Amino acid sequence: MGKLDGKVAIITGAAQGMGAAHAKLFVSEGAQVVITDIKVDEGEALAKSLGDHALFIKHNVASSADWAQVVQTTKEKFGHIDILVNNAGISYAKRLQEITEDDYLKIFQINQLGTFLGLQAVAKEMVAQHSGSIVNISSLNGLVGGAVGYTDTKFAVRGMTKAAAVELAPSGVRVNSVHPGVIETPMISQAGSAEIVKQFAKAIPLRRIAKPEEVAKLVLFVASDDASYSTGSEFVVDGGMSAQ
Repeated sequence: MGKLDGKVAIITGAAQGMGAAHAKLFVSEGAQVVITDIKVDEGEALAKSLGDHALFIKHNVASSADWAQVVQTTKEKFGHIDILVNNAGISYAKRLQEITEDDYLKIFQINQLGTFLGLQAVAKEMVAQHSGSIVNISSLNGLVGGAVGYTDTKFAVRGMTKAAAVELAPSGVRVNSVHPGVIETPMISQAGSAEIVKQFAKAIPLRRIAKPEEVAKLVLFVASDDASYSTGSEFVVDGGMSAQ
């Protein structure tokens, strides 16, 4: 018996990195998973590798029309929606005086607006069935300061989670946030980040960067019925950074 037997999950930004780790673990635990991303080749390859329990949909999370299509296609393919993991996110390795208005708006559109639109898109379905679990991937920088733009939006995701959790709780829908620290993903490997990450790892109490699979195991718990009495909560997986 898997922890997600019979469940249908939508995972955004799941073509690679943490999202792909979530998708693989969810399928192994019995879920049918809709993988969404703008990276078509990677997304289709992952879905193919996971077999009939996975479907890829090209998806811009900042588009309400795309969200409507994802919800419709998921229902047509799998019948219902039990879990949403709002995982898609971006960051730029730029300082306050370097980040442009276009950069800032792009981060906002993906990290914050995308999460809001996802909540809105699945809430109607989950409320109607009186059950559902929404996991919003925030960050350590949704708890403490970090890069301008990224930190701002991740704090917003944290607040949005709490507001939605209170509103949806009477309908049996849970909403929680997960706050990863430094994780070994393509996002932290972008130009200009490698040396920063290497130095940052020295300050982590566990003295290492986490693997995506370590985050996925926590996301699995929060998404599953094992966390049935948790809503509006923050689950931290940061190697002890926020404890300092």
